[in-house]
Amino acid sequence: MVDPQSDPALVAQADPAIEPTLDAQAAQFEEIQPDAPQPVQTASLAPAQGRGMQTLVPSNPYMVAYPKLDDPSNMPQTAPMRPAVMPADEVDCRSDLKKLDVTYRDLPPIRDGAACGIDYPVKVSAIGSVQMKPAATVTCQMAASFAAWTKRDLVPAARLRYFSGVKTIHQGSSYSCRKIAGSRTLSEHGKGNALDIMRIELNSGRDIDVEKPGLFAFRTRGFLNTIRADGCSYFNTVLGPGYNYDHRNHFHFDIKQRRNGYRACR
Repeated sequence: MVDPQSDPALVAQADPAIEPTLDAQAAQFEEIQPDAPQPVQTASLAPAQGRGMQTLVPSNPYMVAYPKLDDPSNMPQTAPMRPAVMPADEVDCRSDLKKLDVTYRDLPPIRDGAACGIDYPVKVSAIGSVQMKPAATVTCQMAASFAAWTKRDLVPAARLRYFSGVKTIHQGSSYSCRKIAGSRTLSEHGKGNALDIMRIELNSGRDIDVEKPGLFAFRTRGFLNTIRADGCSYFNTVLGPGYNYDHRNHFHFDIKQRRNGYRACR
C-alpha cells in the first residue's frame, strides 16, 4: 500500500483561493467576539454633598438616586406642629367660648422669634350679635374674658344709657409682637393676652369714641367710665384716656399675671 504522505502526486496542493476565505472567516470570528466585561456601575452609599433634599436627609443612601430639590431655605415654611391632643384647659376654654356664644376659629400656632407667639390662638369675629372688627387674634383665655365683659357689662350699659344694643366693637390691636412703648418689656400683645378698643358702634347708628369726650358729654363720659371700671373685674390691666399719652384714644385690656393677683386699673 502506497503511503500517501510519501507520494508527491497524492499530496494535495494548497489552493490559493481557499486561504483568503479562511482568513476572512477568522477575521469575522474575531469581530463577533463579546466585548470585554465592563465594571458594574453602582450607586455610592456615601451621602451626596450639596444642597436640596440630600441636605435634609444626609443619612439616607437612597436619596442619591433622586434629583436634587431647591435650597431648603427657599422652600415654603410650614407652621410649627402643635401636640395632637389639646391640653385640658384649652378644651375647657373653648367650651366657655361656646357658652358665651363667641364666633371664632382656631389658628395654627404663632411663633415670632423667641419671645412672641401663641400656642393655641383663636380668631374672634363676633360675640353673640356683636361684631368684632377687625377679627381679633388672641389666646382663648383672653377671648373668654373679653366675651364675658361684653355680654355682662358692655351691652347692658349701652342699653341702660342709650336704649340701644351694641352692633360692632372696633379694635385697634390684638396679637402683635412688640414691646411696651418706651420700655424693653414685651407687651402682652406679643403673647395674645391683650386687646385695644378704639370705638363702639351702637345699633342706633351712634359711634362712641373711647377718646376722652368733651366737657359736656355727660352721658358718653358716664358710659365710658362705667365700662372701664367694670373691666377691672375681668382683666388684670385696664388702661385708657388720662393714664398717659399712648392710651389717650383707646382702652387697653389684658390678662397679665402678677404677683399676689395684683390688678392695674388706671
